[in-house]
Amino acid sequence: MVDKTTFTVNETNLTMRIQQAEMYLKEFENEVQRANGASGNFRSKEDALSRIMILNEFKPDDERIKALFERARKCVMGSAGNFKDISEDMVQYLKNEEEIKRLYSEKSENGWKKLMEEHQDKMLEKVFPAPDVLEMPQEEYIGKYVVLDEVRYPMNQFMGVTGEFIRVGKRSSGMYFVKIDSRKWLGPYEAVKRYRRQVDSTMMEVDTWTLLGEITDVTMEVPEAGEQKVGGPVYAPVVSPIALYVPGHVLGIYDANKENSGYFVGEEEVKKIKESWYTVKSIPADVTPERLVEIFCAAIKEKNYDLYCDCIQPERRENEIQQDLLLYFWDLHQERFHGEYVHAEVKAEETKISVVKGYDNSSTNLDSYFLSPEDQKKIASHYGEKVEYASVQTVAFDANGKQLGSPVRRNLIRTGDGRWYIRDYEMRF
Repeated sequence: MVDKTTFTVNETNLTMRIQQAEMYLKEFENEVQRANGASGNFRSKEDALSRIMILNEFKPDDERIKALFERARKCVMGSAGNFKDISEDMVQYLKNEEEIKRLYSEKSENGWKKLMEEHQDKMLEKVFPAPDVLEMPQEEYIGKYVVLDEVRYPMNQFMGVTGEFIRVGKRSSGMYFVKIDSRKWLGPYEAVKRYRRQVDSTMMEVDTWTLLGEITDVTMEVPEAGEQKVGGPVYAPVVSPIALYVPGHVLGIYDANKENSGYFVGEEEVKKIKESWYTVKSIPADVTPERLVEIFCAAIKEKNYDLYCDCIQPERRENEIQQDLLLYFWDLHQERFHGEYVHAEVKAEETKISVVKGYDNSSTNLDSYFLSPEDQKKIASHYGEKVEYASVQTVAFDANGKQLGSPVRRNLIRTGDGRWYIRDYEMRF
């Protein structure tokens, strides 16, 4: 920061002061240009602005200082970041999601009430204190159903001698061990994950569950995670899950007859409900790189997983590991479009296409000016199948219309006469 008390301006050194200020301003301008619409801390900002401010106070009518001031004003505007008006259609996906969340909240609540009615005759009368399995006859609790409200997973998960469990309760009031190494847990749990991916991204933060289960056994375990156990063993009833409930969200139910050993209430209706939202349902064969990235963005926002996969290079979704990665990055994209940005825009003028294999017969290749189509076809036959890469630039905006970070480049590929596919689908917008 320039000290105004020691900064003197007179006719003999004014030019030198202006040149110094312009030197810092140029560096500030370069920093803003390199940021490409992103806001942040700019190293030369304070030095440039403080010098121009003092010059302007001493001699505001000097044309050179006026020009510097105007350049500084534009630079300050640019350093604040790029902005865009967020229209209703850009955030329609959030409104659609709120609507379907309300619908499934009601479905799940009704489903939970029905389960309670079905099992009320076999419910354990008092959940806590838990049955003292060393004192109470087993016929008083084995085969009974219990509702546990504080099933914390994965925090209270542990691996024991007799299986994998979640502890519920505490030593003073007794514990239950919820068995999670069987389909009775995995079926409902996976169903809830499907709900999260298909319907409700706010489920990312849920770590406490309400569980309906049946007491099927008694076991002794040290209910602690890790190899080092510091507490003593606990005798507790073993609970086999029947349903997982997240009030206000979803109900997942175990069903041995289902392919995935479970389902969430209303699962069979989700696809039909969501199809009415979709702004894009398929990818045209002649899709451009820019349009494909826009479709990819729409698929994520509208939770169209099939379309999301169809955007991606087939070689990147062939085996189970790749399929798991698709789901992992799908979850990340969902989090970002709900917690960081709400819209991504393609900067078509920045697209770059190059031929990385085979003969380049594009209009930008100077050779094509001199060669006939027959000449080019003959040459291409000796080069093999053509492979092209495209680099498409996008910029993301938050709910207030502010650009987040610098623009991002996403790479695409096209082989032979096929259509374009996205290669690095993992990247953020």
